[in-house]
Amino acid sequence: MRLSLIAFLFAAAIACSPKSTTESESMASVHSSSDSLLLSPEEMKYLKNIKQLTFGGNNAEAYWSFNDSLLVFQSDYSEWGAACDQIFYLNWREDDLKNNSPQLLSTGLGRTTCSYFLPDNQTIVYASTHLGGEECPPVPERRTDGKYVWPIYDSFDIFTADLNGNILSQLTSEPGYDAEATVSPKGDKIVFTSLRTGDLELYTMNLDGTDVRQITSDLGYDGGAFFSPDGSKLIWRASRPQTEEDIQEYKELLAEGLVMPTDMELYISNVDGSDMRKLTDLGKANWAPFFHPSGEKIIFASNHQTERGFPFNLFMINLDGTGLTKITSDDTFDAFPVFSNDGKYLVFSSNRNNGGTRDTNLFVAEWIGD
Repeated sequence: MRLSLIAFLFAAAIACSPKSTTESESMASVHSSSDSLLLSPEEMKYLKNIKQLTFGGNNAEAYWSFNDSLLVFQSDYSEWGAACDQIFYLNWREDDLKNNSPQLLSTGLGRTTCSYFLPDNQTIVYASTHLGGEECPPVPERRTDGKYVWPIYDSFDIFTADLNGNILSQLTSEPGYDAEATVSPKGDKIVFTSLRTGDLELYTMNLDGTDVRQITSDLGYDGGAFFSPDGSKLIWRASRPQTEEDIQEYKELLAEGLVMPTDMELYISNVDGSDMRKLTDLGKANWAPFFHPSGEKIIFASNHQTERGFPFNLFMINLDGTGLTKITSDDTFDAFPVFSNDGKYLVFSSNRNNGGTRDTNLFVAEWIGD
C-alpha cells in the first residue's frame, strides 16, 4: 500500500496584508528548522515543527495511544529484523529510531497489519497471519494485465497483545480474512473488515470479540474504517463496482484473494450502519480517512488530481462533502494521516526525504489548520 524549500517563502505565501519585520520574524520563529526542509510553504499553513520518526523500510499506519504518548505502527524494515510487515511501537517524543530499534510487539512470524491501542494504553489489537504459517505469505506477482492489486490473505485473524509482545487473546476465528481493526475513542467497540460472508464488509464487535454486528452489505471492498471522536459515526473507503464487467472483475480477483484499490471513494454512516452515504465522488483512489478532532471534517489520502495515479497527497473535506482542501503538496506519497486524541498533532506516512529510495517513513507535526 502505499522539498527542500526556503522557510521564508511561507510568510509571503500566507500574507494578506503588510506586516512589520518584528511580526514576520515572530511568525517564522514558530516553525522548526526542519520545516523548511520537509514541508512546502503551502503545507506550512497546516503543519509546523515536523519531525521524522523512522529512517528506512516501509513504515505505515501509525496510531496513537489514548494518552497520545505512544505510537503503534507496522514496518518491514530489515534492520529491525522484519522480513515483512511486523508491529512495533515507540515513544514518539523520546525514542531515536535513527540509531535504535523499536520494541517488537507482534510475534515476528507471518505478516501483520493494522495495529491499534486499546484504552488502557498497555494493550494493542492487530491482525496477523502467523497461525497460517511462520513464513511471510507470498506477495502477488506482477500481473500481465498491468493491474495494481492488494492481497487479502485468508489467514489474517485479529489478536490482542501487551507491550511486551505477549498475545493475550484471539478475537476472530472465522474462515477468511479478518483484519483492519480500529478502536472507538469511547473505548467500547472495534470496527474491522471481514470476508466471512464472501464479500469484504465492515463489522463491529466489543473489545473482547463478542457482539459481532455486520455494518455494510453492498458489493465491494469496505475497509480501513475509523470511528468519529464521539464514537457515533464511521468513515471508511469502499469500492462499488457497478457495471457487469466491473462486478465480474471484482469477484474474480476476490476469488484469487486480491482486490484492486484504484477506484475507491469515502463512505460515512452512523456506527450501526444507518444513514449510510457516499462522502466523496472524486475518482481514482480516495482512502485512509480519519476524523478531524472537531468531528466535522475528514482528512484522507487521494490521487484524484493526478493523471497517472501518482502522487498521493492529503486532503480535508467537510462531512457534507463541501470545502475540499489540499493539505500536503509534495510530489511523492503521503497517506495514513491520523490526528492525536487531543487534536494537537498529525502523524502520517510519506516518501519525502527518503534519499531517492522507495522508503516510506513516519512523520509527526503540530497541526495548525482549522
